[in-house]
Amino acid sequence: MFDLPTDLPADLAPLSWLIGVWEGTGVIDYEAGDHRFAGEFAQRVSFSHDGGPYLNYSASAWLLDDADSEGAERARTPLVSEMGYWRLSRPATDADAGPGLLPAVSEPVVRTADDVEGLRNAEGGFDIEVSLVHADGVSELYLGQIRGPRIDVATDAVIRTAAAKPYAAATRMYGLVDGHLLWAWDIAALGSELASHASARLARVD
Repeated sequence: MFDLPTDLPADLAPLSWLIGVWEGTGVIDYEAGDHRFAGEFAQRVSFSHDGGPYLNYSASAWLLDDADSEGAERARTPLVSEMGYWRLSRPATDADAGPGLLPAVSEPVVRTADDVEGLRNAEGGFDIEVSLVHADGVSELYLGQIRGPRIDVATDAVIRTAAAKPYAAATRMYGLVDGHLLWAWDIAALGSELASHASARLARVD
């Protein structure tokens, strides 16, 4: 049984089921040019909060090599890690800090559950923004929505360094199913069109 934190800002209520550390395995299956990438990976994902109206996010994954014998521990090869922030989409006000390190210019406003309810979209969900930075020089801004235990987002912008590999767009889906976090990630990379690339099933471990 998972008990939701009682000190969450109201803005995080729709996202609260994500909070925790999740671990599990998934599969990679993606074709680019003449090469097919396939294999099993292990992943650790963390959603946390520090009092702000957003969730902190980090994820690391390791490609699992085939074990030489039954029961042997499988070797792990690090894959690209990522970190970022998840938040409800709402206009910033004078009571919010930023940009940069600029402080708020009006008194803090304690937002209520009624304030958050007012953000529901026409489909009954909440619009969200997800900003992610990958260790390989790629940055993504996802826009989408959360409806109960399901999240669907798609890239609105992708920025990559001159040295990063080609990566043009992505979509992600997350869902809470039988207490597990399931996700699927489609990408357009290495010159290929948007297609399924990886998925996983994770269990909360904390």
